[in-house]
Amino acid sequence: MLSIAGLVIGALWGGVRAKRRGGSGFDVAQYAAAHGLILGMVGLFVSIVVLRAG
Repeated sequence: MLSIAGLVIGALWGGVRAKRRGGSGFDVAQYAAAHGLILGMVGLFVSIVVLRAG
């Protein structure tokens, strides 16, 4: 669940960040994909740690 939330939040954050910097549509898509993947992986690792600790 945390990985999906991280993916969505990261994609939104990356898209907004690229738009503020004046990027084109491809820039927005690339930033959204990169940030989504990074935060999705962070969420996955947090989920693993929480499940192992419990």
